[in-house]
Amino acid sequence: MAGTDPNADTELMLRLQAGDDTALNRLMTGWQTPLVRFIYRYIGNQEEALDLAQETFVRVYQARHTYRPKTKFSSWLFTIASNLCRNYKRWEHRHPTVAMVSEDGETDMADSLPGSEKTPRDTAAHNDMAAKVRAAIQSLPHDLKTVVLLFEYEDLSYEEIAGVLGVSAKAVETRLYRARKLLKELLEGIEG
Repeated sequence: MAGTDPNADTELMLRLQAGDDTALNRLMTGWQTPLVRFIYRYIGNQEEALDLAQETFVRVYQARHTYRPKTKFSSWLFTIASNLCRNYKRWEHRHPTVAMVSEDGETDMADSLPGSEKTPRDTAAHNDMAAKVRAAIQSLPHDLKTVVLLFEYEDLSYEEIAGVLGVSAKAVETRLYRARKLLKELLEGIEG
C-alpha cells in the first residue's frame, strides 16, 4: 500500500518506544502521503487534511508506549486518523462555516490530471461524476465511509480494516456491501 514494509514499521515503532525519536521521521516519510490522502477523502479539505495528518503523527508519538508489535502499524495509524476525522466532522457539524470558492471551483487533490486523449467535454463529465461520487461518499455514516475509503482508496484488506475499526473481517465485508448498496442508490440515474 504505502510502499513501507510492515516489519520495518514495527522495528521503527520499537525504536521510537526505546527513545529514538528519529524513527518517527522515517514513519512520517513513509506514511505521510497515504495518510493525507485518506484524511482528505474523508473530510474533503486539503488544508485540514494536512493538519489532521500532522496531529495523527503527534498522537502516534504521544501513544508510542501503547503500541504493541503484534498490531500492524498501518491499522494502528489509520485507527488514530479515523478517530480524528470523526471528531473533526462532529466539530465541523457543530461549527458550520461558509467556504469561499472561486467560480470554477477548487483544484481537487484527489483527481489526477486528464490525459491528452480526453476532450474538454470528457474531462468536464469526469470531473462532474467524480464530484458526485465524492459527495455521495461524504454523505455515508462514519463506519461505512471509513470502510469504503480504506478499502477502495488505501487498498487495506478486510483484516486490516477490521483492526482499524475494532470489528471482525466479516463485519467489514458487511459494511462494505451496505456502503456499496447505499452508494448505488445515491448515484442511481447518474450517467457515467
